[in-house]
Amino acid sequence: MSGPVPAPAGGGAHLPAPGRRLPVSTYRLQLGPDLTFAAAEALLPYLDDLGVTDLYLSPVLQAAPGSTHGYDVVDHTRISESMGGRAGLESLAAAAHARGLGVVVDVVPNHMAVPTPAWHNRALWSVLRHGAESPYASWFDIDLGGDDGVLMPVLGTRVGEVLASGELRVERLVVPSEPDAGEQVVLRYFDHVFPVRPETEHLPLAELLERQHYRLAYWRVADEELNYRRFFDVGTLAAVRVEVPEVFDATHALLLELFDAGVIDGFRIDHPDGLADPRGYLRRLAEATGGAWVVAEKILEGEEELPGDWPVAGTTGYDAAWRLHALQVDPAGAVPLADLMHEVTGISASLPAVVEEAKRQIVTTSLYAEVHRLATLAAEICHDDIRLRDHTFRALHDCFAELVVAMDRYRAYVVPGEPVPAAEERVVREAAEIARGRLEADRHDTLEVAVALVLGQETGSAGRTHEARRAELMVRFPQVCGAVMAKGVEDTAFYRWTHLVSLCEVGGVPSRFGIGPDELHAWAGRSGANWPATMTAGTTHDTKRGEDVRARIGVISEHADAWAELVHSLREATAAVRPADLDGRTENLLWQTLAGTWTEFGPLSAERLQGYLTKAVREQKAWTTWTAPDLAREAALLDHAAALLEHPAVVEGFGRWVEKVAPAVRASVLGTKLLQLTIPGVADVYQGSEITQTSLVDPDNRRPVDHAALAARLAELDGGARPTGLDDDKLALTAAALRLRRAHPGAFVGPAAGYLPLPTTTSHAVALARTEADLPVVVAVTTRLAAATARVHGLPDSTVVLPEGSWHDVLSGTTFEGGPCRLGDLLASSPVALLERA
Repeated sequence: MSGPVPAPAGGGAHLPAPGRRLPVSTYRLQLGPDLTFAAAEALLPYLDDLGVTDLYLSPVLQAAPGSTHGYDVVDHTRISESMGGRAGLESLAAAAHARGLGVVVDVVPNHMAVPTPAWHNRALWSVLRHGAESPYASWFDIDLGGDDGVLMPVLGTRVGEVLASGELRVERLVVPSEPDAGEQVVLRYFDHVFPVRPETEHLPLAELLERQHYRLAYWRVADEELNYRRFFDVGTLAAVRVEVPEVFDATHALLLELFDAGVIDGFRIDHPDGLADPRGYLRRLAEATGGAWVVAEKILEGEEELPGDWPVAGTTGYDAAWRLHALQVDPAGAVPLADLMHEVTGISASLPAVVEEAKRQIVTTSLYAEVHRLATLAAEICHDDIRLRDHTFRALHDCFAELVVAMDRYRAYVVPGEPVPAAEERVVREAAEIARGRLEADRHDTLEVAVALVLGQETGSAGRTHEARRAELMVRFPQVCGAVMAKGVEDTAFYRWTHLVSLCEVGGVPSRFGIGPDELHAWAGRSGANWPATMTAGTTHDTKRGEDVRARIGVISEHADAWAELVHSLREATAAVRPADLDGRTENLLWQTLAGTWTEFGPLSAERLQGYLTKAVREQKAWTTWTAPDLAREAALLDHAAALLEHPAVVEGFGRWVEKVAPAVRASVLGTKLLQLTIPGVADVYQGSEITQTSLVDPDNRRPVDHAALAARLAELDGGARPTGLDDDKLALTAAALRLRRAHPGAFVGPAAGYLPLPTTTSHAVALARTEADLPVVVAVTTRLAAATARVHGLPDSTVVLPEGSWHDVLSGTTFEGGPCRLGDLLASSPVALLERA
C-alpha cells in the first residue's frame, strides 16, 4: 500500500470525512519573494524523493507590500502576485497532484494588514472613507460609534506639531486599488495615504481632520486609546470579524473555490484563539469543506487538552514539540543550572513570579487599551443596572486586569447564549481565586460581578444575561486573555527566564525540567486515540529556536557542572571586554545561545547573532524595548557579542565544548527527529530541518534553504554514499522515516493506526511500534540522555522487547528477530534504530 491513507467511512475520531484527503506527512514551505510558486514547483522532485506526501504552504493570499511571511493579508480575492498569482498556485498544485502529493494551505482568519499606504487594503480604505456606511463596516472589530472614528496612530509626533510643521498634506491622486473612481482627494503623511470623507474636501486642514471617520494620532497613543482589536499588540494587523456569516463568506470565498476545484486539499488555521467563537468558526469551515483535514494553531498550556467538540484533526504540533525536547532534558541538571542562573543574573525570582510580572507589565503598557475596553464595557453594564451601579470603573479595571494576569492558559471557551462547560468555568474561577488574593478586600464583590459577567451568569437585576453588551464582554474577555498570554509569557517572560532557554518555547512548559518515557508514551497513546491525525512538529515558523538549537542547548542539562565551569572560565577570561551594564539575564541567554548555535564548523555569523539578540532583549522588555530602545546600551551588547565570537578563550572553550557534547547532541538530534516522525499524527518537516540547522526566532528561521544541495546529497546517500556527519545522518533518517510512512500509511494515520510502547530495561531508551489493525509494522528505538548513559555504562547490556517476527533496520541494513534484543546490538552503529517488518 502506498500514498495517503483513504479517509475512513464516517469520518472517525477527528478524521477527515470520506473522500477528503488525509496527509501522512507534510513539508512546510515559507513562500515569499525568495520562494515563489514556480520555485516551489521546482522542488517537487526532491520532496517526492524525500518521502513527503503533502506540501504545507504558508499563506497564499495577497499580502501587504514587501511581506516576507504572508500573514499580513490585504486582499482575500487574490492569490499573491509576487509569488506567481492564481496561475502559479494552480500550476504548483497540478504538478504536486500529478506526483500524488497533496496541498495544505495556511489560513489567516483573525486579522488583515493595516498597510502603508492604506489603499492596499480596499476593505479598510472603504471603512476609513465611509465609516459605518461602508459595505465593509462589519468586517473589522472596530468601534465605529465613537466621535473620533478609527484611531490611526501613525504620526511621528503629536498631531498639533504635525499640523504646524506642514507634514500633513491634502493631495489628489488616482488610488491604485480604485482606478475606476478617477482622481480622489487624499491625506498624505510621508508614505501614509488616507481617504478623505466625501464633502469634506474643501474644509481647512484642521477642521477636515476632525470630520474624518478616523483620527490620525501620535503613534504612542495606540497603547492607551486604540479602538480596534489587533493581532496581539501589533497595530498594523487589524482583527476581522469572521463570526459574521457574510464576512466569513467573503474572506474565504477564493480559498473555498480553490478547495472545491481540487487545487487545495486541507488547511492550517492561524491563531483561532483570537476569534470570537473558535469552535463556531471551525464548524463553519468544516461544513464549507465537507470535512476537510484541518489543523488549528492552538497553544495548549501544560496538560490542557484541545476541546473535543472542535471539528479539527488536531493542533499544529507544539504540544508534541515540547514533550519530545523535554524527554532529552536531564532533571539532574536543574539545580546546578538554577544556581548558575541566579549567579549570572543576580535575580532569585521564581518562574511564576517572572510570568506574573511580565503579564502585569503587558496589561499596563502595550495591551492597556484592550483591558481598558473590557473595564469600560463592564462599567457601562453596571451603570445601567441599579443593582450594580456602585461598582466603579476603577474597581472593575483592577479586577479585569488581575483576572487576565491570573489566567494560566490562552483562554476559556464560553459562548454567549450557551451553557458554560464545567471545565471552562473552572478555569475562570481558578483564575479568580488567584486574583482575589492579589486584590484589596473591598474589590472582592466587584470581582464576583466580573466573573459572573465573563461567564454569562446572573448578576445584578434578573433577566439581563442576554443583553448585547454582556454578550460582547463574554466574547472580548477571552480574546484579551489570549493576547496577554502570548505577549506576556511567550514574548516577555520566556526571554527573561534563562534556567534552560530551550524549554522556553511556544507552547512549552519550562517549569517541567524534563519528562520520562512513561509520560511520553501515555500522552502519545491518548493523542493517538483521540487525535490520530493531529500534526506533530519539531520546528515551525514561530518557534523561538529550531529543533537542533534546542537539542544542543538541552544537552547542557546532561553536563550541567561542566557547563557551569565553562561559563565561569569564559566570564573571567572576557571580563575586561564585558560592558559594565551588561544585563545578567541577557548574558545568560547569550551563553546558552552560543551553545545552541556553535557547531563543529564554528559559531553563527555576528550579523545573525546580533539580529537575534536585538529582538530578544527588546522582547525581554527589561532595559530596552521596541518602542523605547536604549540604543547605546544595545550597541554595547551587540559589540560585545560579536567580540565573543572571535575571542581566543571563547573560541577555544566552545571548541572543546562542542567536541565534548557531540555524542549527546547526535543522540538528541536524531532521537528527537525519529520520535517526531513516528509518534501518532501527521508529521511535519519544516523547510531545511531534514539536516541540522542553527535557526533562531523569525526572521532568522525564514532564511533561504539550499534545496538543490539537499537534493544532490540525498541522491548520493541513496546511491550508496556513506554518511559523513550529523547532517547526513539526519537527512538519511528523515528520508527513511518519511518513506516508511508513505509505504505504510495505515500504520501512522487513519482509523486502523495504533501506537504500542515497547518494554525496555532502561529509562535511557525509548521504544515504540506503530501498528495497523493491531499488527506491528514499524518499530522506532531511540537513545535518551546519551551523556548520562555513557556515565553509567548501562545501555549496551539493556534490552528492548521487539514484537514477534523479523525486523529489518532500514538505517543499518541489519535484521533482528522478535523478542528481547540487546540494545548494544540494536544501536551498535547509531543512537537510533528504525525497523520495518521483514
